[in-house]
Amino acid sequence: MLRLNADRTSDFEISRPNWIPTTPLKTMSQTEYDVLIVGTGAGGGAVLWRLCEQWRNKGKKIGVIEAGGLVLPTNLRNIETMNPARADDLTYNTPGLFIPVSGTKTRQIIALGGRTLAWNALTPRMYLTAQDWPVPIREMELYYKIAEQAMNVSDSYVNGSPTNQIFLNRLWNSGFAHAMNMPTAIDMQTTKYGELHSNVYFSSISFLARALNRRSYDLAVFSRAVRVLADKGKVEGVEVMTPDKKSYVLKAKKVVLCTSTIETPRLLLYSGIPGHSIGHYLTDHSLVGGPLKINRVLYPYVLGTIGILLPQIAGIPFQVQIEGPTRTQFYHNKEIPFRSEEEIYFNGVGVVQTRYENRITLNPYERDYFGIPKVEFHVSYTAEDINNLDMAEHAVNRAAAALGLGAAHFGRREILAGDHESCTCRMGEDPATSATNRFGQIHGVSGLFVADNSVLPFMEAANPTLTTVALAIRTADYIVRTTV
Repeated sequence: MLRLNADRTSDFEISRPNWIPTTPLKTMSQTEYDVLIVGTGAGGGAVLWRLCEQWRNKGKKIGVIEAGGLVLPTNLRNIETMNPARADDLTYNTPGLFIPVSGTKTRQIIALGGRTLAWNALTPRMYLTAQDWPVPIREMELYYKIAEQAMNVSDSYVNGSPTNQIFLNRLWNSGFAHAMNMPTAIDMQTTKYGELHSNVYFSSISFLARALNRRSYDLAVFSRAVRVLADKGKVEGVEVMTPDKKSYVLKAKKVVLCTSTIETPRLLLYSGIPGHSIGHYLTDHSLVGGPLKINRVLYPYVLGTIGILLPQIAGIPFQVQIEGPTRTQFYHNKEIPFRSEEEIYFNGVGVVQTRYENRITLNPYERDYFGIPKVEFHVSYTAEDINNLDMAEHAVNRAAAALGLGAAHFGRREILAGDHESCTCRMGEDPATSATNRFGQIHGVSGLFVADNSVLPFMEAANPTLTTVALAIRTADYIVRTTV
């Protein structure tokens, strides 16, 4: 595994052979790219994969930069040595990996693959209606299907599980007619005919790998974007710094920012990119939940994994997730002794209204290691947001009672304590209320795109990753159509 001192990194060190080819920034600075992708999480990986699929033999030049390094080649749930303690040690004690965001309970993963290295792969679709979503629903249906196929989304992981079937029937008989198996981005195919399926839980590394198997691209790690360069309403490239503060300019005809809901508007604001809505409309899920115990004696000896979703539907501004025991405890222990009780996790996820007042601003007095102003958060819940969370809590308790687990005192998560913050570069047609058009291009700056969670126009109760990937693939297709 490549580990580098955060303060001293040479081009030689970051370009030595590893499990994915990398390119020195000095070399990349001598090339003009047709597309430069900034960030390698779900959105950046999806854009890269789709461009490489469409431009296999077109001679186009694609560059990718990532602020972090090569920490893991897969989702940590795919690593056999993982258990709870080791997973926590890896994610929280690896220097520079999990970065707490000052003033919030949220965190960022600075590494190739981003948050997809540690996510739990829940991939429901958002509840969308034609009247308020800027992309035609028919198109969203198409791109959802493409994204689901690319990410191996299905209910196969829990389908047929004995206890999951029991729970589903109890919920259906108790008025939860829309309860369903949890859709997850998990590859359940067996390895045969020489085709390996070793990455069970999806991560963006799979996108990067598939892209590389289609055609070559330049990738630089430990490469922090510090400024977007644009002139006369057209993007020209990105200024990038290494950990030892060497600065390079990467030239590009088109730039796609995929650096997160926090970092993308921060970069745009610091670069002086115009946009009334950039940094505004910050939205995250509200959440209430916790574990309850089930008596294993009352269930089949083989519990199976449990993953049930009560999705948001018309008139219900929340969703409920039921997971466990192996669904949340993904560890590979082979000799766990029989336990008479197992924990089942219940979560109620409430819809939070997307409001202009909830925003990110630059702190004029504090700067980070690279000299970029740190961010400040201005966010609160409305009475409607709290009411949605109240309804979610009531539904969680009803579901627990339906499963014979009784009532519980579930805790509520603090604002911005999760990993689903979105909407700070929201998509729309009106520059007064959106940062990008419906293809993810920044209003008024030709060739500058956004393809991470920040581009979502609003949040519903579902995990946003699948929707972000679908929109990122659509943005890539638009770039292909509009590139000569």
